[in-house]
Amino acid sequence: MNSLLVAPAIMVGIGLLFGTILAIAQRFLKVDEDPRIEATNELLPGTNCGACGQPGCLPFAEKLVSGEVDPSQCTVGTAESIEQIAEFLQVDAGRAEKLVARLRCGGGGLQAHQIAEYRGFEGCRAAAVVSGGGKGCSWGCLGLADCEVACTFDAIHMNSNGLPQVDTEKCRACPDCVAACPRDLFELVPISQKLYVQCNTPLAGVAATQLCSVACDACGKCVADAAPGLITMQDKLPVIDYTAGGPARPEAIFRCATRSIVWLETEQFLDQESRQAGTG
Repeated sequence: MNSLLVAPAIMVGIGLLFGTILAIAQRFLKVDEDPRIEATNELLPGTNCGACGQPGCLPFAEKLVSGEVDPSQCTVGTAESIEQIAEFLQVDAGRAEKLVARLRCGGGGLQAHQIAEYRGFEGCRAAAVVSGGGKGCSWGCLGLADCEVACTFDAIHMNSNGLPQVDTEKCRACPDCVAACPRDLFELVPISQKLYVQCNTPLAGVAATQLCSVACDACGKCVADAAPGLITMQDKLPVIDYTAGGPARPEAIFRCATRSIVWLETEQFLDQESRQAGTG
């Protein structure tokens, strides 16, 4: 009988021992959280979108309190909330430039050659996995609105040409559209960068334009017409480096026969159908 009680007694003793150790550790090793973190988190929008570069609002609040980031890096918050956070933490709000989503494709239904009619599960990801969709260009927008559905801020809508249109007033530079696009066509860029390449096709000449009338044919005229060092050709596509070259000017697009490189005069994407009307 005594032997039956030994094992439970030992287990109870071990439990009490470790419980005592944990209680002592909690008492002497506990790190008090700065109460400003929770208060700052309450001033943030609570979307946990990741636009600030952190996995959520609470980690961003921790970085704010530690002084590692500026309040303006929250691109989702209103100007008033940013100022409130700066005033609460007694720091400068910062001057982070607004980022917006841009699509590296201009080939909608009027421009891109169709090789088949896709029928299946609605969505770009499904089309990309099953058959690649109906477009002849394997690198362009599939036009099935995954980005529109994913956008937290209702900033993306499909236009009549079958391409996503970004409302830059509503865009908060969250990475939803970037993650949703199976062809990695969306990127977040500073809104001041007006010169933009709307093509992702790694082909040149007729091989590219047979698939899409607004595809880059890799002629290199934009490189020659831009400020030295601003544009280089990489994998048959012009790449714009705003840090390496001179200022970006509209002259870089003037001789582009396919209008694959554009100058965004407004904060909206140029209307794709209007572009097509001038390409012939």
